[in-house]
Amino acid sequence: MTDSITLTGLRVNAHHGVYDFEKENGQEFVIDVTVWLDLMTAAASDDVTQTIHYGELAEEVTDAARHNPVDLIETVAERIANVVLAHAPALRVRVTVHKPSAPISVPFTDVAVQITRSRP
Repeated sequence: MTDSITLTGLRVNAHHGVYDFEKENGQEFVIDVTVWLDLMTAAASDDVTQTIHYGELAEEVTDAARHNPVDLIETVAERIANVVLAHAPALRVRVTVHKPSAPISVPFTDVAVQITRSRP
């Protein structure tokens, strides 16, 4: 499948992290999502109900990332993948969760986890 919808740079403040101060203070996470699906019917019909509404998807993804703090961004990425794959048209998803303010002791630009999941 070569058709896809991509959301890049979704920003959310959340309280994920291994350390207590991360859970207490929170920090910004940046999320990229690419979902593969067949867009032929949507394109032919010009009907948003034949695709995944990317505005609604952005809300669902950020809601999934914002709530229920966990230790690992790997867990957040998996949660987001499940939200995306709950949409019937979604065949495969790639989720990247960036943690640009991660507590790392050396200078860095970004740290991210990326997963790809497919509908069974």
